[in-house]
Amino acid sequence: MKIFIVGPSWVGDMVMAQSLFIALRRLHPSAQIDVLAPAWSRPIIEAMPEVNKAIDMPLGHGVLAIKSRRMLGHSLRSEQYDWAIVLPNSFKSALIPWFAKIPRRTAWKGEMRYGVVNDLRQLDKSVFSLMVHKYVGLAYDKGTTPDAFECPAPLLVPATENIAKAMTKFGLDKSKSVLALCPGAEFGRAKKWPERHYAEIARRHIAEGGQVWLFGSQNDVPACGAIADSIDQDCVSLLAGNTSLEEAVALMSQADLALANDSGLMHAAAALNVPTLGLFGSTSPDYTPPLSEKSAVIKADIDCSPCFKRDCPFGHYKCLEEMMPDRVWTALQGLK
Repeated sequence: MKIFIVGPSWVGDMVMAQSLFIALRRLHPSAQIDVLAPAWSRPIIEAMPEVNKAIDMPLGHGVLAIKSRRMLGHSLRSEQYDWAIVLPNSFKSALIPWFAKIPRRTAWKGEMRYGVVNDLRQLDKSVFSLMVHKYVGLAYDKGTTPDAFECPAPLLVPATENIAKAMTKFGLDKSKSVLALCPGAEFGRAKKWPERHYAEIARRHIAEGGQVWLFGSQNDVPACGAIADSIDQDCVSLLAGNTSLEEAVALMSQADLALANDSGLMHAAAALNVPTLGLFGSTSPDYTPPLSEKSAVIKADIDCSPCFKRDCPFGHYKCLEEMMPDRVWTALQGLK
């Protein structure tokens, strides 16, 4: 069986999609799984042993470009895929498998895509409460609910040579216990635990003889820089904005502990089997928790959380401001 997956467009969602790929391989051991996804996600997909190959999506997120989708779909016809699974909810995301004439096209009901999807499922959010259940459920027949299937956790496996190259490039070693800090979140400020709190955790870890690696995108450089500037420079490595995603995944796999906001890096750290503590302010671990058994979460103790807003509607950000370092530090110690 040849299976074509239209993948999601965010780091965390792509990591969680691996649970679907693992489930498919368990159900169909000889299946070939190819994943269509943005080119940036290739390092994530290449760390998934279940995937045969990544196919770069040439169009940006939100771009319709029907002609380009038709051309890509036509170019895939020679692959003779048996089954397509479409993870995004948009109409346009289902067009390429339709143009490719893949006979079975499975997806949850989203935008008007009757016909383009011929195995359309009605999502009951009270039953499929976790996003990962929503993904894995598409591996099974219509009507199968999470209580009837196993939901495997993602497990990324970066290439050994990638790890060695990245460690050498950035002059890193593991002579001291590594705490990975991920203070960014693309969604918005309402997901970000305060930098001063991260800095306090970093100081405590260093005081116990450890070192701190700061991860993030170019957008996270100011936050990571502020944290780095407030702690012992001999024990901190500012990686944010300096690594490729491939390098970040490789280096994250070497951490002994990870502390992260609800973000793609939180999901990546957990999927790399690093004991990970996820912090939830405006969002909820009842929907997108880190999935490893080695992970834990702290969620805000405030009535207005989760609000799922990018910025605090009241301007106080209490859900994060009042999540104190003592509480976080205690939870981290429990992961050791």
